[in-house]
Amino acid sequence: MAWWKAWIEQEGVSVKGSPHFNPNPDAETLYKAMKGIGTNEQAIIDVLTKRSNAQRQEIAKSFKAQFGKDLTETLKSELSGKFERLIIALMYPPYRYEAKELYDAMKGLGTKEGVIIEILASRTKNQLREIMKAYEEDYGSSLEEAIQADTSGYLERILVCLLQGSRDDLSGFVDPGLALQDAQDLYAAGEKICGTDEMKFITILCTRSATHLMRVFEEYEKIANKSIEDSIKSETHGSLEEAMLTVVKCTRNLHSYFAERLYYAMKGAGTRDGTLIRNIVSRSEIDLNLIKRQFNKMYGKTLSSMIMEDTSGDYKNALLNLVGNDL
Repeated sequence: MAWWKAWIEQEGVSVKGSPHFNPNPDAETLYKAMKGIGTNEQAIIDVLTKRSNAQRQEIAKSFKAQFGKDLTETLKSELSGKFERLIIALMYPPYRYEAKELYDAMKGLGTKEGVIIEILASRTKNQLREIMKAYEEDYGSSLEEAIQADTSGYLERILVCLLQGSRDDLSGFVDPGLALQDAQDLYAAGEKICGTDEMKFITILCTRSATHLMRVFEEYEKIANKSIEDSIKSETHGSLEEAMLTVVKCTRNLHSYFAERLYYAMKGAGTRDGTLIRNIVSRSEIDLNLIKRQFNKMYGKTLSSMIMEDTSGDYKNALLNLVGNDL
């Protein structure tokens, strides 16, 4: 399953929300869970991880109407650490959440290029348009300008190209002649010469549809006797290499890409909680079930089992609720 189809898969949704939904009792449950001394974390988990994002927004409105307080701010004051980070992520409307993740990746000293690459390379044109709109509304500047101010060189160019969302083409039409020409151009821009024509790689990877690129990768392998991934690894390095490889991975199989992101967020010493939270929250109402299936296939273990080994407490319980039953 490649990325351009992934967002229409209803079976992929792991958080479906409550069928008999009424925001008022949910808001009351949350209020009681946070009233007085101590907090009933389990009650918060039971409500917020079992509701869809749209339902959470309704609960927040009801909470303010009934108790005159902002739900997100109240949660922030009652919770802490990774559990707080996860619960607050659930309270953001989806595109505002991704805009926030991009903003946080660029604010202060240093830039988390991996976060920007992940979001820009894996979203559709419509999703990117909504993220850009949310970014401008919440932070008062354009996302494109923020990226240009925060990155440079070929990395800046590939990110700005990805932001244009030119890879969407649902027709599935492939011109075999153009695919062959693109493959030859990529070979001429990399393996055939000393040095690399990075712009040629960027232009083809960022402006061609996924179905077209799949054909280009096939043709490339015939010409170069190596995969496009191997050529990118030998011709580029650092964040530019990561960005190009991410485009290739998302083109080949979006669910494999996210499965890999989740796996490496937990593998080895320490956990990359930002990556874990962002990918589980942002895919839970799109294709997390399909990602789980792919995860199992690729790593021979379930996503749930790895979360159980790698996290603890309320944070673990909330994550497991969002992931749902592993197939």
